[in-house]
Amino acid sequence: MFGDILFAGIGGFLGSALRCAIGFVPVKNPAGFPTKTLLINVAGCFLFALAGCLAAKNRMLSPRALVLIRTGFCGGFTTFSAFAAESAGLFKSGNYGMAAAYIATSITLGLLAIFAAERMFAD
Repeated sequence: MFGDILFAGIGGFLGSALRCAIGFVPVKNPAGFPTKTLLINVAGCFLFALAGCLAAKNRMLSPRALVLIRTGFCGGFTTFSAFAAESAGLFKSGNYGMAAAYIATSITLGLLAIFAAERMFAD
């Protein structure tokens, strides 16, 4: 149990640190669309599913590695709270269409990333 918590913490630190670093990358987006959060969350969905597939199909990942990657890294890297706050901010600023597009795009691309990773291991 303690080992799993430690591995989740290490993964969480790495994912959070990478998320923070990406936040410093300048992205020109005058319209205010939260591109970085969208890309981070979609990449996290893909990695989450890919790790699960690797563990299930090829047994290439130990249970602890899976905790490190899925619970820790993906949990620290992806950010539902930023997604929700950015969506709320778009609504509050009257950008209803952009808010709806952001929410729909985030959910759709997240699901497609999961399906794409799983498809890589389909029989």
